[in-house]
Amino acid sequence: MERIYIGMGSNLAEPTEQLRSAVQALAQLPQSTLAGVSAFYQSDSLLPGQPRYTNAVAAIDSTLAPLQLLDALQAIELDQGRERHERWGPRTLDLDILLFGDRLIDEPRLKVPHYHMHARPFVLYPLAELAPAALVLADGRRLEQLLADCPFVGLERMAPFAETNQ
Repeated sequence: MERIYIGMGSNLAEPTEQLRSAVQALAQLPQSTLAGVSAFYQSDSLLPGQPRYTNAVAAIDSTLAPLQLLDALQAIELDQGRERHERWGPRTLDLDILLFGDRLIDEPRLKVPHYHMHARPFVLYPLAELAPAALVLADGRRLEQLLADCPFVGLERMAPFAETNQ
């Protein structure tokens, strides 16, 4: 089993409900166990004119291979109405593999650690709720340093997942 961190985001079709449904789907993945879910956070879109995003990070322990997991995550996105028209457009659900154990992955379809996570507070702060404080990414970067370099700006922490799920 490897610990895998998955970034989740939505800004369409009741984003909080989209993330709740995604967590339920993650809990049903084969060869996997849901290990935790961060609080939900709201943030402005990276592009002007889009609705605010709701984001979170989930941790799973899994024996799935990286591309098997990617395929499963993309199937969850499709099941929840994800349409891929443009790279940075609004979406019902976005699931990104942030970290996959201590692996560096550089495949055409998958880059791990996720290539933009270091600059995204809506990824780093939820991740820090689940990951050990001294986490070192497979590329040698330390989570605590990434947090120090990426201020908690533009984020609004919502209730912990357990409370949003009631």
